[in-house]
Amino acid sequence: MDSYKFDLEAYLDRINFSGAIGVSLNTLVRLHHAHFHNIPFENFDILLGRGINLDPQAVFNKLVLKKRGGYCFELNGLFLKALQALGFKARALLARVHVTGTPSGRGHQLELISIDGRDWLADVGFGVNSPRMPIPMELSSPVTKDGQTIRLTDGGHFGTMFQALEDGEWKNLYSFDLGHVCPADIAYGNHYTSTHPDAFFTFSRVAARPLPGGEITLLDRTLKITAKGKEEVQKLPDNPAYLNAVKTHFGIELDAPYDDLKPLPHDGDKD
Repeated sequence: MDSYKFDLEAYLDRINFSGAIGVSLNTLVRLHHAHFHNIPFENFDILLGRGINLDPQAVFNKLVLKKRGGYCFELNGLFLKALQALGFKARALLARVHVTGTPSGRGHQLELISIDGRDWLADVGFGVNSPRMPIPMELSSPVTKDGQTIRLTDGGHFGTMFQALEDGEWKNLYSFDLGHVCPADIAYGNHYTSTHPDAFFTFSRVAARPLPGGEITLLDRTLKITAKGKEEVQKLPDNPAYLNAVKTHFGIELDAPYDDLKPLPHDGDKD
């Protein structure tokens, strides 16, 4: 949109950010933390049949003004616009997700930021597996933050692999390269991820946000709260009270009746 202008004040208020701002690593780290902790990961608009509109003003209205969450293209898209509005040299990258063991197409967005001649990766849109802080674009240099240990390693023909240490083993999360990404590349990835019947987000309700010393996640009706090494699992009701639980646990208020959501899986998710 020609008339679009990023409202930095509204964005900083949405993520509860305060203090000095400059084009610096310190500001990048603080912004990443604030964004990740205040805007939840969620895909409910896909299940409501609304699709995902990546027009910058539409994303801003949804995540900032309406206080909703989003998934990678929205969360990282908004974060990229904020960084650029602040004067950071930042651009989008696209990644293949490897969580299932079979690499996906380039359906995940993250950011590359250059500060004083050094490159950093930032990702506020990979759910609870998002890096807890920007990480240097350096191979085999593990980073630990808030109980999460991650690293970048050589991914062979996939480029660079982003891994997390889980139960003593390195798990591949996603791979990426540093090739130029244009808006059409993002549009292609977003279209498949939000509309194809085989795409996970088209048939599963997902939400996530970090907690002090843990996280809270939702997969369909299964709610998991992990904090201080303990895990609590709940089953949410399969009725309109579900929406109240989503608001309570994630701060997401859906302006639609429960029956408008795509039905839950009929197997494996009932009491």
